[in-house]
Amino acid sequence: MAPMLTPGDGRLLKHRSFVAFWLARTSSGFGYQMLSIIVGWQIYSQTQSAFWLGMIGLVQFVPSVSLALFAGHIADRFDRRRVVMLGQVCEWAAIVALAWLTWHGDASVDVMLALIFIISCAKTMESPSMISMLPALVPITLLPRATAANAVSGQAAQIVGPALGGFLYAAGADVVYWVTAALYFVSLLLVITLRYEQAPPPRQPATLSSLFAGVSFIRHRPDVLGVISLDLFAVLLGGATALLPIFAHDILHTGPLGLGLLRSAPAVGALLVGFWLSHRALKRNVGMIMFISVAGFGVATLIFAFSSWMWLSLLALFALGGFDMVSMVIRGSLVQLDTPDEMRGRVNAVNSIFINTSNQLGEFESGMLAAWLGAVPAAAIGGIGTLVVVALWMKWFPGLRHRQRLESETV
Repeated sequence: MAPMLTPGDGRLLKHRSFVAFWLARTSSGFGYQMLSIIVGWQIYSQTQSAFWLGMIGLVQFVPSVSLALFAGHIADRFDRRRVVMLGQVCEWAAIVALAWLTWHGDASVDVMLALIFIISCAKTMESPSMISMLPALVPITLLPRATAANAVSGQAAQIVGPALGGFLYAAGADVVYWVTAALYFVSLLLVITLRYEQAPPPRQPATLSSLFAGVSFIRHRPDVLGVISLDLFAVLLGGATALLPIFAHDILHTGPLGLGLLRSAPAVGALLVGFWLSHRALKRNVGMIMFISVAGFGVATLIFAFSSWMWLSLLALFALGGFDMVSMVIRGSLVQLDTPDEMRGRVNAVNSIFINTSNQLGEFESGMLAAWLGAVPAAAIGGIGTLVVVALWMKWFPGLRHRQRLESETV
């Protein structure tokens, strides 16, 4: 039964714990984006090797997949706020170590990779608990808007964070690390202030079967399985953004500034749409809106693939990011609302595996196809493949196609 609403429930800003949560996510998000770009720059400046840049991705990818199920289990077994606090303490300590070693000139590549691995492990353990806290901080009716507002902070961090990190790098890499550490410390203080509006359910004893309960739950919930798998295959096939350097140099004939604009366009589109969704609730036909958004993502990918004009390519990428934000908000809200609170950590952990895998493999798939067929056919095949997936999923998941509301319609 939904909690009784008060006039203040209509505004996210009235919920202080959500505001603290949003500011914490924004602060750590900006810090992480700054960290990501500076670590890569620092390691490449030392090695001049693409291999070591690839190793950064590897030490981040391995924990995100291998620890995700365990992290989800921890999120459902222990106090999520405390799990987030512990994870951020570990991340903050590793970042301080990076700052200290860089300041003293002792930051070797091996040590930096080891510290990035620690940060990735802590972030993987923290993430399901952080995401699963959100429904306890706002009324259920505000969850879609809260999800959109949360996504807006992530997009803003992706746009501004790298630029801010690059600007501060002029003062030294250690300065960037110290600023990042300060942002994480602010995030940790904000997490400490969080208070649940809805009491968490009693935690169940840990068993081996409960570790994989998230997988079983998703498999038996067609709507949840549908939105997660739809996003997986759409991102897997539509990874044209991985080919942006090729399109910028060989097709659009632009330089680093043009490449920067192309990289920013999806995030700008997502940011604006996310801001709009944070003020407008999706109340009807959410299933069809989801399918239309993913189809729009595919069409935008096709337009980008065949465009030889910079303005059209930017417009296509802008639309691509906007459509992706709509599907992201619907997927995130639907998964949260269809999942009992005692299962949210494990289900969100499985969802994160799908997301991380689709992003990584999507870039790999686009790169391999481009190597075999060329960049334009590779991007076009991805766009067509996305449209085919939408058509198949509309047939295979009729319940999702006819779904009207984000809230569960089975109760």
